[in-house]
Amino acid sequence: MMKKITLILGLIFLTLTRSFAVEGMWLPFLLKSLNESEMKTMGMRMSAEDIYSVNQASLKDAIFIFGGGCTSEIISSQGLLLTNHHCGFGQIQFHSSVKNDYLKNGFVAKNLSEELPNEGLTATRITFMEDVTAIILNGISFSKPEAEREAKVKAAITKLTSERSKTGIDLQVKPFAYGNQYILIGTETFKDVRLVFAPPAGVGKFGGDTDNWVWPRHTGDFSVFRIYADKNNNPNPYSKDNVPYVPKKHLTVSLKGIKPGDFTMVYGFPGRTTQYLPAVAVDYIMNTQNPLRVKMREASLEIIGNTMRSSDDLRIRYAAKQARISNAYKKWIGEGKGLRRLDALTVKKAVDARFTEKAKGTEFEPALDKLATLYTENAAYNKAYDAYIEWLVFGPEIFRFARNFEKLSDTYASGKTDTLELRKLRKNAAGFYKNWDLETDKKIFAALTPIFMENVDAKFQPAILAEGKTQHGGNYQTWAEAVYGSSFFASAETLDAQLAKFNKKSALKMQADPVYKLMKAMYGKLLDDVNPVYEAKSAEIEKNMRLFMAGLMKLLPNERRYWPDANSTLRVTYGKVEGYEPMDGTIYTPMTTADGVLEKYVPGDEEFDLDEKLLRLLQTKDYGRYASNGKLPVAFTASNHTTGGNSGSPVLNADGHLIGINFDRSWESTMSDIMFDPNRCRNITCDIRYVLWVIEKWGGADHLIREMDIQQ
Repeated sequence: MMKKITLILGLIFLTLTRSFAVEGMWLPFLLKSLNESEMKTMGMRMSAEDIYSVNQASLKDAIFIFGGGCTSEIISSQGLLLTNHHCGFGQIQFHSSVKNDYLKNGFVAKNLSEELPNEGLTATRITFMEDVTAIILNGISFSKPEAEREAKVKAAITKLTSERSKTGIDLQVKPFAYGNQYILIGTETFKDVRLVFAPPAGVGKFGGDTDNWVWPRHTGDFSVFRIYADKNNNPNPYSKDNVPYVPKKHLTVSLKGIKPGDFTMVYGFPGRTTQYLPAVAVDYIMNTQNPLRVKMREASLEIIGNTMRSSDDLRIRYAAKQARISNAYKKWIGEGKGLRRLDALTVKKAVDARFTEKAKGTEFEPALDKLATLYTENAAYNKAYDAYIEWLVFGPEIFRFARNFEKLSDTYASGKTDTLELRKLRKNAAGFYKNWDLETDKKIFAALTPIFMENVDAKFQPAILAEGKTQHGGNYQTWAEAVYGSSFFASAETLDAQLAKFNKKSALKMQADPVYKLMKAMYGKLLDDVNPVYEAKSAEIEKNMRLFMAGLMKLLPNERRYWPDANSTLRVTYGKVEGYEPMDGTIYTPMTTADGVLEKYVPGDEEFDLDEKLLRLLQTKDYGRYASNGKLPVAFTASNHTTGGNSGSPVLNADGHLIGINFDRSWESTMSDIMFDPNRCRNITCDIRYVLWVIEKWGGADHLIREMDIQQ
């Protein structure tokens, strides 16, 4: 069995024939055996041990997960943490008000005492990674029933993590390659992370949605935080007694600059890729899933955009929500275009055909036929699930908020009490209403509900939807007015009045509330009728993808370079500084400068405006030591294979020095989660010289510059 596992997990390298691009997001603890030689051939001057080591401080010790899904990096011996502006956007928005509009005007902490705490924000570093496949899969074959396999894997993981347990270190075992490989990962999480610096909108959000996913780019997408620890340098919840964290390793910042062809490396936590899907799965994504999600988000974004333009107060309230919804929306549009340009379905079908031929008579033979059957059987459930997620998670917020009260209402309706839960909900309600607008939510309900009903099989819809549509003659805005107009969830005051003297009668009244009833019906239908089948089919798909993946690596070893799909674990990707040709007759160079900021500048525009000080600095070319040939670098593209989660990742040069912050991909690259094109896939990086220029010249935060180790 172990010989089989070793064979299956063997990674095959092919000679690069096009561009400098290198597909793959590689596990850093395997670089020495798999990638170091190639990286050095491409120009890297450091060693794999410099990048990842458990025996000495290495670059991995400066790379942190920021919050729930971005990457960040330590850039000083005092815990200074650099990430994207869009990664820190929620915290910046939380601290903002019309009086202190940090989203628009930026924020600068002049000293440690002015740095702003952020409840719930964490920063996590990796202490070690270890391949434990042989331990976890010992005695497990592909033929073993799934339930038995899961039980054995779970037991093996529990035993291993218990045996390796160590104070202060969290352990998890994560599956890779659909469960063909397992990695033990140790982490250390810090819970006091404070806001230090945020650039103004004319830097951090310059270009807005218009420029999002687009090259050439002129956005300074960065923000600065600081990790705090207790006096022994250990993680500790926020306390006034905490002190700046002293890291094992912090990055050296390079002002030497870049040129086309220079080696680059991105070190971070890419979220999710699906490189090995068969044609039937890609077909669903391209022709069903993405078009539905795009349509629903487009409707929401139009309403939210109008709301944000109506007042500064509403702009601040909805800024983070708009960014969260719009980012994936535009990405999915580009992904579809990119996959069609690559003729992805034809390519995938050809791979499937070669697999089918090779798999005849082997244990892998059933995988593809079973996957095709499962995707066909699950199509309606998949579509319903996607629509529910868009409506419940990214649609009208009031229903998601009302769901928080299920436990409370059930408890009190049964004649019992729960004062702790009651106090918690009253406190949390203030946070919800602070960033919510009644009229906007009603419009989103009216816009998304008909799209949902048109695209979801009637058997997967709660009866209350058809009843509401009939009752209001198909007028969804009238329906929204009726639902919200008679609900005490529609305002902070009416809800708090109910909670102030909450009892059994109040609970029964809550359960009869129109918002609560619709929430119960929607979640009930999703959880009772859609989810069970969806999850069962998804588990079967996962099982057969495991078999398919193993078969690909064994039967088609020279088909491609096999690397495990991204799953929010620490990875390295590498390439070179280079531009690309997005279409016939168009050539993009790999670098932009502040000249382009001024060219795009539109006074008073919500996306391309500049504040007075920033404009003056740019017009007078007050670039200081950050200029290159008389110009101020802003951004550059390179051929590193990145995805969501790589936002905020450090972009490093051949010596491992920080040259920029990864913040985006070109629109032509967004299909790289499914299919990588070395000629077009480019990550977009904010040049570190622009970051430091903004901090020093615009922000006047020389104290932050002095903290850093800067190589001229």
